[in-house]
Amino acid sequence: MSRVYGYARVSSTEQHLDRQIEALTAYGVEDRHIITDKLSGKSFDRPGYQTLKCQLLRSGDVLVVKELDRLGRDYEQIKAEWSDLRKMGVDIVVLDMPVLSTADKSDLEKLLIANIVFELLAYLSEKERIKIKTRQAEGIAVAKAKGVKMGRPKTSLPANFESEVRKWKAGEQTATATMQALNLKRTTFYKLVKEANIL
Repeated sequence: MSRVYGYARVSSTEQHLDRQIEALTAYGVEDRHIITDKLSGKSFDRPGYQTLKCQLLRSGDVLVVKELDRLGRDYEQIKAEWSDLRKMGVDIVVLDMPVLSTADKSDLEKLLIANIVFELLAYLSEKERIKIKTRQAEGIAVAKAKGVKMGRPKTSLPANFESEVRKWKAGEQTATATMQALNLKRTTFYKLVKEANIL
């Protein structure tokens, strides 16, 4: 006999599951069949979810979540989990996106829904990447406007740099002696010489 399970997740112990549990109960999931986690969605290695997937869910069962991101936050992992659940014969209901629900659908419709899910997740993943890049660019722009120097700090030239380099270029002393006189390491010395472009 098939069962209907609900899964609810929040990212930390301070957050509440009430809103999700209410929605799952309203759908018809029994309290004893609602599994919860209070952990980040970055990984699927959560005790509640793993118990649900590995011990409770059977072919013909239905897994209900309020929102797709309650399953997880990593879109590539959600795709893999969705595929695993479908291979197990488990139907999925997403309350906030009924179009993604596979319960009471034909095999052809389920395949179509899986394709929609994968395309949607790919889109969301790309959107997230763009959002992160935009935030980083905005953060850098704000920092620069405040006078914050970005990147590695420039090495300042020693006071006697030009005179010592001229001695070396004139053949009056070796490169090693010049580096010692300037108290510079080999890579820094040649980098500064190149940047200074002393003739």
